[in-house]
Amino acid sequence: MYRPNRRSKYIYEELKENGAWGKVEKLLKMYQQKWRGPDIPIYIFPAAPGGLFSDSKKSGLSFTDKVFLFLPVLEDDKELEALFVHEYHHVCRINKQKKNINLYTLLDSIVLEGLAEFAVETCCGKQYRSNWCTQYSRAELETYWNKYLKENLDLKKNRRAHDQILFGDGRYPRMLGYSAGYEIISIFREKEKLSIKNSFTIDAKKFLPSFEKN
Repeated sequence: MYRPNRRSKYIYEELKENGAWGKVEKLLKMYQQKWRGPDIPIYIFPAAPGGLFSDSKKSGLSFTDKVFLFLPVLEDDKELEALFVHEYHHVCRINKQKKNINLYTLLDSIVLEGLAEFAVETCCGKQYRSNWCTQYSRAELETYWNKYLKENLDLKKNRRAHDQILFGDGRYPRMLGYSAGYEIISIFREKEKLSIKNSFTIDAKKFLPSFEKN
C-alpha cells in the first residue's frame, strides 16, 4: 500500500507545507455536517509513484469507520475536495445501507462508485470527475454490460472475479465496473430525480431498470 522513498518524502514535505491535514479536517467537518455523516479518522499518505520522481495520482480507500487518502502535490484544492467527496460518500452510503461490506455484490460495488462520482459532480463540478467516467461510450458500455457484467452482478466481494471486473484486470476492460457504475447513475438521473441525501439510501437494484430499458 505504501512504501517510503525519496519521492514520497518530498511529497510529504510539500503536503505539510500546503496544509493538507488542515484542509482535510475542514472538509470532514463541512461534509459531516452537510451530509450528517459519521465522524471518522482520515489518514493521509504521499501517493505512491512508480519510480523516483515519476508521476503519481491521487487515490483513496474507504471503510465504514476510516478513510485513507494517498495524495500527490495538488495545485488545485478542488482536486483534494473531489477525492475527499468520493471517499466520504462511500463511508456515508456504506453506513446508511447497514449492509456488511463483505456481503457486497458486484452490483453494490459498481453502484457505490457511480454514486460517489455523482457526488463529486454535484459538489465540485463535472471537470473534477475521474477520467473513467467518460472512458467509454454508452454503446461500448452496453456491449461490455452484456458480455461481462450482466451475468456477474451477484458476485460477492470475496470472489476474485469481483475485483477483476470492477477494476478491469486481465481480459476485462480497464476500470470497467467503475465506468459502468457511473453510466448506470447517469441514465437513472436522465429519468429520475436523485439527490445526495437519497444517494445514500437507495438500494443498488433500483438503479437497474432505467439502465436496462435504455
